[in-house]
Amino acid sequence: MSTGPTPNSSKLAILIPFGIVTLIWGSTWLVIRGQLGVVPASWSVTYRFLVAGLVMCSYALIRRESLRLDARGLRFAALLGLSQFCLNFNFVYRAEMHITSGLVAVVFALMLLPNAVFGRIFLGQQLGRQLIVGMTVAMAGVTLLFVREIRIDPHGPIEALTGIGFTLLAIFSASSANVMQGTQTARAYPMIPMLGVAMLLGASFDGAFAWVTTGPPVIELTPAYLAATLYLGVFASAIAFPLYFGVLRVIGPAKAAYSGVLVPVIAMCLSTLFEGYRWSLLAGAGAALVIGGLVIALRARRPAR
Repeated sequence: MSTGPTPNSSKLAILIPFGIVTLIWGSTWLVIRGQLGVVPASWSVTYRFLVAGLVMCSYALIRRESLRLDARGLRFAALLGLSQFCLNFNFVYRAEMHITSGLVAVVFALMLLPNAVFGRIFLGQQLGRQLIVGMTVAMAGVTLLFVREIRIDPHGPIEALTGIGFTLLAIFSASSANVMQGTQTARAYPMIPMLGVAMLLGASFDGAFAWVTTGPPVIELTPAYLAATLYLGVFASAIAFPLYFGVLRVIGPAKAAYSGVLVPVIAMCLSTLFEGYRWSLLAGAGAALVIGGLVIALRARRPAR
C-alpha cells in the first residue's frame, strides 16, 4: 500500500481556491442567462472582460508589477485572450441562446477529457490509475446529469444539437487555454499582469467581432444588467481566473478541470434555492457520482515517470 506524501491536490492551499472558483463559476450560468436579450452576446462578453482586464491591470499596478511584456509575452497574451476570453465565451453565450444553462453547464463538464488528453500530449503529464478511475466515475455522473437535462430541455432536437455544438467548441477553446497555463512560457511571466493584458486583448477581439457581426456597441443601462456585468467581470473573471490558473499550475489541467465537473452540481443546488429546481433520482445519482469521482481523483498521487 502506498505511503507517499499527501498529494498537492488534497492540501488546503489547493482545496480552498478550488472551492471558491467552483462556487463562483457554479453561479455564473444563471447570471449569463440574464444577460441574453437586449444586448448582443458578443457585446456582453466584451464588457465582461473589459471590466475584468481593468481590474486585473489595476491590481498589478497596486502590487508594483509592470504591465510591459516582450514580444513573446504579447504573443502568448494575445493567444490566451483569443482562446479563453474571446472564442470560449462567445461560444458559451451563444450556446445558452439554444439550450438551457443547466445543459450547457453539464456538457461543459466534458472539458475534463480534453484537458487530460492535451496535458498528456503537450505537457507530458502522466495519468495514474487512481486519476483514471476518478475520471471514469465522474464522467458516469456527468452522463446521468446529461440525460436528466436533455429530458427536461424545452427546445427541439435541432436547437439542442446547435447548443451542444457551440458548447463543444467552447470546451476545446478553454481546454487549449488551460494547457497553455501549464507551459514554461506561462510560468516565465507574472500571472496577474499577463492575465490583465490577455483579458484586455480578449475584450478587443470580442469588441471587433461584435461590431462586425452586430453593429455599434449596445448596452442595457438597468441595475440588473450592470450588476451582472460587474459580477461576471470582477468575481467570475478577475478573481476566479487567477485562482483557477494558480491551481492548474500546481495540480495540472486534468485535476483542475474537476471544477467544471462540479459546476453543474453547484448550479443545480443554487437553482434549488432560487428557482425551485426539483431533484430527481437521476440527478441525485449523477451528483453523487461526480462528487465521488472528484474525491478519488484529487487524492491521486502523481505517478512516477
